Amino acid sequence: MTDKQKAAYEDYMLGMSYADIAAKHDISVNTFKSWKRRNGWQRGAPPKKKVHSKSKGAPKQIPEAVKELEANSELTEKQKLFCLFYLQDFNATQAYMKAYKSGWKTANVNGSGLLAKTSVKKQLAELKERQKTDLYVTAEDIAREYAKQAFASLGDVIDYKVHTELVTDNDGNVLLDMNDNPIEKHVSDIYLKPSDQIDWSLVQEVHRGKDGLVVKLFDNQKAKAELMKYLKDNKADGDDVTINLIRSDRRNKDGNQRESGQPD
Repeated sequence: MTDKQKAAYEDYMLGMSYADIAAKHDISVNTFKSWKRRNGWQRGAPPKKKVHSKSKGAPKQIPEAVKELEANSELTEKQKLFCLFYLQDFNATQAYMKAYKSGWKTANVNGSGLLAKTSVKKQLAELKERQKTDLYVTAEDIAREYAKQAFASLGDVIDYKVHTELVTDNDGNVLLDMNDNPIEKHVSDIYLKPSDQIDWSLVQEVHRGKDGLVVKLFDNQKAKAELMKYLKDNKADGDDVTINLIRSDRRNKDGNQRESGQPD
């Protein structure tokens, strides 16, 4: 409602007649009647408010892990809760405290015992396997991405051409050398490679700035540091750890990707 309508409504609720309200607010009686009818004003009752019905959203989808636990008749309800909490951070003590509402001392003893229980161990193994299947990513997948970033260069993303232009003065006149020959200069045109030739997972940012194209790759020094950390953590018995790095720009004649290091 407008300020004038609100003021007219207040006068109406105080018992003023239609004519007095119309005269006070410089409107016609019919205009006031229209406001009254449209807003549902009634003396002795608050104005009607529009009620917006809430549309029911789609029912919440129950995670597959919960469905699987509900179907397990070998576990108690608290044991099922323990499994769910344990999968969050793999801490048996914390999981027991949350599921059984117990103190740390009790949970520290009983948590490890429950974790060793055959039915619980079996259920957790199945849920862990489901997590791996649903996630479709491993530590090696992440390391492979770091390896790509670590050895990426702008040449993987951009290309350039060189052309010649005549040198002119501010008025557009071509400048001549001492032999009256036009002076030329070499100009480099930098541009992105065709989209289907670019591995966009290497590109953090690309935009056109005031001086031309700006392309920013992910920090290769940071990627190398993370990659070295992965290799160090996974090195066993003094053996070197290798990562199968597939580069998007190395393809055979059939269009299939090949691993780097494979002979051309």
